[in-house]
Amino acid sequence: MNLIIDVVDKAMSTVYDKVKSRINSLIREWESAYVDRTRRSKELYERARNLMPAGVTYSIRYMRPYPLYIDRAEGTRAWDVDSNEYIDLWMGHGAHVLGHSPKVVKEAVIDLLSNKPGSWHLGYENPYAILWAELISKVTGMDMVRHCISGTEANMYALRLARAFTRRKYVVKVEGGWHGGLDQLHIAVNNFRGVESAGLPEEFTKYTIVVPYNDLNEAEAALKRYPVAAILIEPVTGVGGCLPAERDYLKGLRELAYQYGSLLILDEVITGFRLAPGGAQEFFKVKGDLVVYGKAVGGGFPGSGAVAGIAEIMELYDHIKYPDPSMRAFHGGTFTGNPINMIAGYALIKYLSEHRELYDQANNLWEGVRRDIDKVCEENDRICWVVGVGNMSGIHFTRVRPRNVREVYELRWSEEVVYAHHLFMRLKGILYMSERNIHFLPSLIHKEDEAKSLLSSFTEFLSMITRG
Repeated sequence: MNLIIDVVDKAMSTVYDKVKSRINSLIREWESAYVDRTRRSKELYERARNLMPAGVTYSIRYMRPYPLYIDRAEGTRAWDVDSNEYIDLWMGHGAHVLGHSPKVVKEAVIDLLSNKPGSWHLGYENPYAILWAELISKVTGMDMVRHCISGTEANMYALRLARAFTRRKYVVKVEGGWHGGLDQLHIAVNNFRGVESAGLPEEFTKYTIVVPYNDLNEAEAALKRYPVAAILIEPVTGVGGCLPAERDYLKGLRELAYQYGSLLILDEVITGFRLAPGGAQEFFKVKGDLVVYGKAVGGGFPGSGAVAGIAEIMELYDHIKYPDPSMRAFHGGTFTGNPINMIAGYALIKYLSEHRELYDQANNLWEGVRRDIDKVCEENDRICWVVGVGNMSGIHFTRVRPRNVREVYELRWSEEVVYAHHLFMRLKGILYMSERNIHFLPSLIHKEDEAKSLLSSFTEFLSMITRG
């Protein structure tokens, strides 16, 4: 690989230098235009800076020179406080697979609150959780499921369950996977030199073994060396820029897990109910021992996640079967199984499972967009690459096509080009997150004209930075 990079650098150095020089002047021009059209957002940011660290609720939402403030959204569109309209390709961090405020979900929740049960948190067992669990089990093919309050929490409980079942300590985490802010997994997301947060002792991750994405040899080497409870992987990386598992990679991990007595945990917080009704398991035809869900599993309403799996493993949550706390895995939480998430999730997933044609339409649409983007990249000196699967897509300004998340960052020939693209797209009325990575999580209801707007804007961007 190093030899290939050296050859590419030698051949492309003049092109890279020219583009970098052009980008510097364009950024100044575009930032001025951005300030002109988002003055209300600027005013709000000045207020926020004194109240919240960096003036934001979450660092990923920061944008240079200041973030947009969105005050409403519907369907595939969002509007900022200056009344600028945007095609939203981020969809609430991927939570809104049917767009913002889908009618089928909204009506179900309004009916729930207006009639029965009337309360959004009962604090007792309720029939809505049974409806939800029956549907989740049917659609995903998992035997049992427990509701959680976030993807982070679901990953925490899944790892605890895997360790309880296997009686092993180590977990193999595939590089670049974002599994939430859980201490033991907050490593090798986009920093490959150690833990990703101050205040996180390295000892907290001593049982976490990191292996590269799309590399079965390294995965097997880890399984040979350590008693591994579980292999944890995102079937398509999220913050890694929508890199998909290569052909037979997930199946290879499935076989290795069986061979070495480990569990395979699929983190489907993003891919669940997005690639297919049955998520990545259905799309890639690979079954996990445990599957972690989030976002869509609660209908896109805040505070939802889930752990699902085969009965033999999930029963370790059963306090009746295992009355001794030391012999079972704990799971619980005040808002688990709350009626809002149960009804919202049920309404969304039922609708998706009854309208499978939405997946064919969306996946075909975005596969076509990726083909067209790839042609544009080729026509512009191959300074970038497009990756993705189904309706998840990423664009990478790297020296060669990245195979794993480490390469996404280490082979990037410019950080400013990624920022420039984000800024340019804002001006063109297209939104996504974040400035550090170009990746899109559109809903299943985005239309062809919106996809073409992305393509035409991207084409214009490349033309401006390469030809002026």
